[in-house]
Amino acid sequence: MNNNKPELRMGKLNVTLLFIFVFCTGYSQSSWLRVNQVGYLEDDVKVAVWISKENHVVSEFQVIDLATKEAVFTGSDVRNTGKQPAFGSSARLNFTALKRPGSYIVKVGKTESVPFRIGNDIYAGAAEIPLQYMRQQRCGYNPFLKDSCHVHDAISVGDPDGKRDGQYFNTTGGWHDASDYLQYVTTSANAVYQMLFAYSQHPGSFGDKYDANGHEGANGIPDILDEAKWGLDWLVKMNPDADTYFNQLADDRDHVGFTLPNEQKVDYGWGLGKERPVYFVSPKPQGLFKYKNRSTGMASTVGKYASSFSLGAKLLAAYYPEFSGILVQKAKEAYRKGVENPGVSQTAPGGAPYFYEEDNWADDMQLAAMEMYNNSGQKEYLTQAVNYGRLEPVTPWMGADSARHYQWYPFVNLANYHLAVQDSDPRARKEFIRNMKTGLQRVKDRAAGNAFLNGIPFIWCSNNLTVGFITQCRLYHEITGDDSFLEIETAMRDWLLGCNPWGTSMIVGYPEQGDTPADPHSAFTHLHQIPVTGGIVDGPIYNSIFSNLIGIYLANEDEYAGFQSDYVVYHDDYADYSTNEPTMDGTASLTYYLGYLSARAKQPEKVLGGIVRGDTCEKHLSLVFTGHEYADGAGVIQKVLKNHHIKGAFFLTGDFYRKYPAIAQDLQKDGHYLGPHSDKHLLYADWKDRDSTLISRSDFEKDLNDNYRAMEKIGLKIESPRYFMPPYEWYNQEISDWAEAMGVHVVNFTPGTTSNADYTTPGMKNYLSSETIYHNILTYEDKNGLNGFLLLIHLGTDPKRTDKLYNRLEELIKELKNRGYEFKSINTLLKD
Repeated sequence: MNNNKPELRMGKLNVTLLFIFVFCTGYSQSSWLRVNQVGYLEDDVKVAVWISKENHVVSEFQVIDLATKEAVFTGSDVRNTGKQPAFGSSARLNFTALKRPGSYIVKVGKTESVPFRIGNDIYAGAAEIPLQYMRQQRCGYNPFLKDSCHVHDAISVGDPDGKRDGQYFNTTGGWHDASDYLQYVTTSANAVYQMLFAYSQHPGSFGDKYDANGHEGANGIPDILDEAKWGLDWLVKMNPDADTYFNQLADDRDHVGFTLPNEQKVDYGWGLGKERPVYFVSPKPQGLFKYKNRSTGMASTVGKYASSFSLGAKLLAAYYPEFSGILVQKAKEAYRKGVENPGVSQTAPGGAPYFYEEDNWADDMQLAAMEMYNNSGQKEYLTQAVNYGRLEPVTPWMGADSARHYQWYPFVNLANYHLAVQDSDPRARKEFIRNMKTGLQRVKDRAAGNAFLNGIPFIWCSNNLTVGFITQCRLYHEITGDDSFLEIETAMRDWLLGCNPWGTSMIVGYPEQGDTPADPHSAFTHLHQIPVTGGIVDGPIYNSIFSNLIGIYLANEDEYAGFQSDYVVYHDDYADYSTNEPTMDGTASLTYYLGYLSARAKQPEKVLGGIVRGDTCEKHLSLVFTGHEYADGAGVIQKVLKNHHIKGAFFLTGDFYRKYPAIAQDLQKDGHYLGPHSDKHLLYADWKDRDSTLISRSDFEKDLNDNYRAMEKIGLKIESPRYFMPPYEWYNQEISDWAEAMGVHVVNFTPGTTSNADYTTPGMKNYLSSETIYHNILTYEDKNGLNGFLLLIHLGTDPKRTDKLYNRLEELIKELKNRGYEFKSINTLLKD
């Protein structure tokens, strides 16, 4: 990995090898191409960024198909953006017009990008990635460690009235805030809300593979709701009654060195590894030592309590009705407390001057009011939300050059979105749509002239601001359809995934084979080489801030030295806690945008690289047919599908297309999907040892290409995306990989119903009658459902089989429609 970092900063061995290479050849890289390492949706704005140490102008570029090694796109839509920090010249290379799914690189002269993909399925499963990190951050019982930590929390401190200090409150649970083990309601309540909001917007993007304790195994509840519930349980403990609200657990005395949370032994005055302090929400300045915060009220924190409790009550009601009722009451109490105590309650510093310097609170009360309105329908909450929103129409960091640490938080005001979609007050709706647009425009204006279109201020946790920005871009576009911010939205998404000066993704372990943070500021990784997959790191920071932080240094040679500047820096180094520490709240905030991207993929189920099932969230399925020698069912099948307005998928061999061209042409005229089934119906894999491939790659490619040529020869259109069902419906991972490299996706029938046995004849040991198959299909549906199914029927069978399943197709379709199923074309089922 890290194959696109400056060659002169790649460790001792690589530096030596490079010296030999440069000495012998005189070559030294001075230009780079940056792309989104995951890739681009088919209809995305697609831009690669070229950067160079020299002063050059780019006029043309190419996109190379990795399957054929040929240029499939030559582009002249180039915007030269001139000198940038650390670089003498730069350019934006637009290849939006290339929409064909496949694997590619961008090339300018001898400079090449890393590989990337185009396709609507490339973000399948992405929404689950942040949850890996969230589970790893759990306090109390930690499912990753299968052990518990901080089980004695906590002793109260910082009571503004001085009457309740020194009392024990059970506040075990929640999440560690980052790679230290402090915990804050400010960030935790926001994390809870962000995950709940993500689920409310894209419920189909989130699966159920873990139980409530974070162990593998489904529990009937989406994993993201399990994670949000874990946070809500802790917030309830931090709010034990209507008059008690805690703000923070532990302080920077926690910073005694790297250790796993279950091994941490800090003495806060009550013994090593015993109780930690829990700070009250205070309207007065707080801090037990030299430094104090600047608190003025309670609304910033209790507003976050209220919004999380309110949305949690709504989304968890079906799973935890009693708990939901508790949340409803707590939301009302917290909101009332915020109304009575306007102002901010900042987190408490310890021995160092660092704390979350939140200076805004109206946005928190605005969101709380909107959630109270959404749950109750009471108009006074809507009026109050509008009034709070008018106190801060635009989140102040948007368009600013700098800000203090977490000064304007949360980084995205989702209350503006809620006001922009409500129907009760049309005037307010228009007002808050304008407010959303104004914030986006300020960032866009600030990005003018930047090669990466980055208008985000490089303050501490700049990546979190970036996530907030693309969230607002996406919501604004979905509300209005206005395309004004699509390019900058995509650019900032791509920034997080590798299209940045350093060429690295900012999300640990994503993409899996990409350049991602390998040495984050984390005890898990630094001490035990355990990855913190899914965590988003702080991100680039102004060099002026980095240079003045206490106790910061680089432990290793800077592999990105050639990309650093006096303006902004990023280091993949565990000792740099300012740019390379994963954050819990930033990671939780990713769930919305990755949920949106995952929704575009619908996460098809795969076996050995072949898609065998579409989205299981809806009662949708697709009828697929294969054919080689026989076509006796074509007339019946075509008539039935036409009568029911169903579009099927027909995977036919080259021999079939040559023998029955009229049938194939008629099927395509009727709107059915036609694809290959191998030219000569070859057996690809051994029946007993499936991993043993029986054909060479060159023979495979020739056979598949010949199948496509047979289609083209009879005037058939080759449809996109390209799906291919292997002969005998039998293949292995190697076959799938070869097909994928050709830009073709292997698909296969969904197993379980025995419908694929309709080719068997009475003399075969595995013979099944049509009655048996029909019964098996409906029995399987009763027990398991057919959501997302690719249901296979053969287009024709050996004359020895007189009992044809296709003669019962009409009956089967009617029965499944009666059971609530909709029949979708294969490209709709697998793409939507």
